[in-house]
Amino acid sequence: MSAASIDPARLKPLLGALAARFDVDALAEGSSSSDLLLERAAAGAASGSVLVVDRQTAGRGRRGRHWASSPEASLTFSLLWRFDGGVERLAGLSLAVGVAVADALAALGARGVALKWPNDVLLAGGKLAGILVELAGERRGVTAVIGIGLNLLPPPADAALSPALPATPPATLADALPALPERHALLAALLRALAPALDRFAAGGFPALRDEWQALHAWQDAPVRVLRDGRVTLEGACRGADVDGALLVETAAGVERCLSGDLSLRGA
Repeated sequence: MSAASIDPARLKPLLGALAARFDVDALAEGSSSSDLLLERAAAGAASGSVLVVDRQTAGRGRRGRHWASSPEASLTFSLLWRFDGGVERLAGLSLAVGVAVADALAALGARGVALKWPNDVLLAGGKLAGILVELAGERRGVTAVIGIGLNLLPPPADAALSPALPATPPATLADALPALPERHALLAALLRALAPALDRFAAGGFPALRDEWQALHAWQDAPVRVLRDGRVTLEGACRGADVDGALLVETAAGVERCLSGDLSLRGA
């Protein structure tokens, strides 16, 4: 697979009827696709703007963890999407995005892709992709910048993921496919899955995609521990996600709801 930067003109025909809904730009190197796209959003960038940054110098994942990227080993991009209403309507958005990513990879032939609350895409128990959603309120709605980092190959030794990460070891798309898709085909597949998923989410919130998320949930009914700042705060059986995206954990005292983005989920 070529590691050349994405060419928007080459990508457009692969998007078919959805091409008009996306405005794609690509940088060989930059701080963070989400940070840069947030700046563009503040300057008036349209919903559907996409920024691919092949080599991120300040890429990050959930809870501020560093996410290294290289064009040979990963695909990292952010998507700007505007929603009507208040921030409360976007509860569960990262889970809905996970469904779209899993669907796109399945359409490319990847088998065994699963999801973990709140924003991980897994393969054989390893972390295949991460999703980071950042929100900015506007006068007439909310702007979401959706960052997605997908591991294609094991990273070079000098670009490994942060040592703080491996509660979940990395997995790669090469583990799931006999040959990696060409970069433009891969990005097009992801965008083609994201647009209808985000439309459904805009119309019906997370409940519109909850059943699909539950079906892809890697830890459904498994014993889990919920951690905050490295300390176990809850143990029980994972019952998936509630209609607002909250994690459901059944304990001896009943079903507990967990919403905080500061929480981590581990197998018991």
